[in-house]
Amino acid sequence: MDGVSFHVRWGECFGLVGESGCGKTTVARLLLRIYDLTEGEIRFEGQNVQSLKRGELKKIYQRIQIIFQDPRTSLDPRLKVAQIIGEPLDIHGKGSGQERRERVMELLSLTGLSATHVNRYPHEFSGGQQQRIAIARALAIDPAFVICDEPVSALDVSIQGQILNLLMDLQEKFKLSYLFITHDLAVARHICNRIG
Repeated sequence: MDGVSFHVRWGECFGLVGESGCGKTTVARLLLRIYDLTEGEIRFEGQNVQSLKRGELKKIYQRIQIIFQDPRTSLDPRLKVAQIIGEPLDIHGKGSGQERRERVMELLSLTGLSATHVNRYPHEFSGGQQQRIAIARALAIDPAFVICDEPVSALDVSIQGQILNLLMDLQEKFKLSYLFITHDLAVARHICNRIG
């Protein structure tokens, strides 16, 4: 990546649009420090993310989450839905066991899933339902900023609109900021405030 520069404003959906293979997902991985920069900087809430130590990064990761392109590969097939959605709460030590269970049920409802889904495995769901589970997981610890890496490209066209509308509703409800990565300008125009 060379010469990439953008700013995401609080409460907006910024679209990062480009053809397949141009490096959009690489940008997302750089933002999360999955990859390290060779030069330049990434700033979040005034902090240079590249200079943070692991303990400091854990605090940042409570504020930044990601929704991946393909829910089938991003959900652990060995875990039940309750474990998948509750995992970020466990990792970050949020709430008691009962509070975590209540939060999982709340997130299921918010994303259009049923409480009866809590003990099922990912393979028992459609692609759209799997992406709803991934969205619930991303929202579990109340992030401020969500990276949406092609969140509808692996879904049927009929389901894409439902997921986009869900993302817009959740953004408004929780005052979220999104970096929305896509190769589809029509999708970007539907959800994004600004496009790069």
